[in-house]
Amino acid sequence: MERAENSSPATTDEPEINYRGIKAMPYVIGNETFEKLGTTGTSNNLLVYLTTVFNMQSISATNLVNVFNGTCNLATLIGAFLSDTYFGRYTTLGFASVSSCLGMVLLTLTAAVSKLHPPACESGTCQGPTPWQMTFLLSGLGLMVVGAGGIRPCNLAFGADQFDPETKSGKSGITSFFNWYYFTFTFAMMVSLTVIVYVQSDVSWAWGLAIPAFMMFLSCVMFFLGTRIYVRIKPQGSPITSVIHVMVAAVRKRKLKQPDEPWVSLFNHIPKGSINSKLSYSHQFRFLNKAAILIPEDEINLDGSAVNPWKLCSLQKVEEIKCLIRVAPIWASGVIYSVAMVQQQTYVVFQAIQSDRRLPGTGFNIPAASFNIFTMIGVSIWIPIYDRIMVPWLKKHTRKEGGITLLQKMSVGMVLAVVTMAISAIVEERRRGLALSNPIGIDSKKRSISSLSTMWLVPQLTLIGVSEAFTIIGLIEFYYKQFPENMRSFAGSFTFIGLALSSYLSSFLISVVHNISQGTSTGDWLPEDLNKGKLDYFYYLVAGLEVVNLGYFIICANWYKYKAIDGIRNEVEVENMDKFGPGV
Repeated sequence: MERAENSSPATTDEPEINYRGIKAMPYVIGNETFEKLGTTGTSNNLLVYLTTVFNMQSISATNLVNVFNGTCNLATLIGAFLSDTYFGRYTTLGFASVSSCLGMVLLTLTAAVSKLHPPACESGTCQGPTPWQMTFLLSGLGLMVVGAGGIRPCNLAFGADQFDPETKSGKSGITSFFNWYYFTFTFAMMVSLTVIVYVQSDVSWAWGLAIPAFMMFLSCVMFFLGTRIYVRIKPQGSPITSVIHVMVAAVRKRKLKQPDEPWVSLFNHIPKGSINSKLSYSHQFRFLNKAAILIPEDEINLDGSAVNPWKLCSLQKVEEIKCLIRVAPIWASGVIYSVAMVQQQTYVVFQAIQSDRRLPGTGFNIPAASFNIFTMIGVSIWIPIYDRIMVPWLKKHTRKEGGITLLQKMSVGMVLAVVTMAISAIVEERRRGLALSNPIGIDSKKRSISSLSTMWLVPQLTLIGVSEAFTIIGLIEFYYKQFPENMRSFAGSFTFIGLALSSYLSSFLISVVHNISQGTSTGDWLPEDLNKGKLDYFYYLVAGLEVVNLGYFIICANWYKYKAIDGIRNEVEVENMDKFGPGV
């Protein structure tokens, strides 16, 4: 079967792919850089835009931003499926880039055209958006969701497709591409959280949103300019189909008896040229083994494969699905963990708005949304320290490849999340106290501004960045190592799906706390004016949730069985590596 399309003429049934990674790299990296400048420049300050230009209540704006971010991440599952099964990465990326650009244009119009947003607040009285204005706004955000759903699961893989993975130069090129990808992402975030956020907050929202939209337009131009030299891998089918095959076949044969020696007697055809490592038999989820029981009615092709995969699946495919199921509980703990991250991206902005944002020693007011840059600084500083200093030191004591195991690494990040939320609560209690006793001014909504410097928010933001370096990066590496090779693109979307559910869960939690606390003696914990609420109580609640999640994670980690590759780890070795702390 032909694997890719390129400009070279076909000379055989399976033409040689003309990899031109170095030539394609400027277009791919250019596309990535402008795309990140566009999307991050638009989304990073969206919360402030909704509350200041659209005059939305803080609860409504926070929930809308959480739903928007969550849907962007959840859409990656659909984008990955459509790309792998029908359209391929090139077509998916092209369509998604245009959609994202159009969405940003619509969002820019909501700021530039006075009739598309509510009038400014006067004397503390604010008029909310009309249904038509909200429809126009949501249309722009919807197009951006479509764009994110196609771009996020495909951009890294498409860039790697341009290099030959079988050659030394190709492998070096892939590594170089990943390094440049991380650099452009960091560069885009830094520019967005400083320059673009400043233009939006202090110069003009219309210009501040037009700049990212123009950047996204340049991203589309760069992407399509390289069309003639791209390697375009044809869609090979989605691993989700294999999951459904195994489930259906197992249900169909549910009444059959389990064989005594399943690792010997079960059907286990492995296709020629399969990129997956041969997996050892595992005792977990034995019900699924029934999908590989061969009965007289099952038909086999000449190459040894099953005629009907809806009735008969190989043991190899069953074990691959078991890998997916085993990862699910660990993934669920990541969803709860990320709720702490979401709070540092949303309510911290409101805290900054009602605090002293003057840069120490100057009269410059730091834009509220810019404080999220300290989370990135925490990640950027800690990663090289951990990789170059901590890991070698830990290796000497543990004699493990990574110093500590991935599950241990993730647990450290979860502990730091608990500490982060506790610090956040203490800082908020101090901020509110000074706002009531020693305010330095009143904003346009007649809310007191605390004399507490926003620099006191830096420790919690930096700490959550370090926490992210442990848990989120650990989860990504965990998925990469524990998923079968053909599921790695699907595994990549697992991270985005987890972040999506975290956003939804955070929005749900905020709504519940807001509605319930209104009827208590303490009053609404999350009112429009934070000085009248108890945001610190909410932070303590999230800290408690993180403590429970940490306990759940430790239980799951003790239960987890690592993927065992046939010929490398036998069943006894796998059984001895079940406990919390084995090496991967």
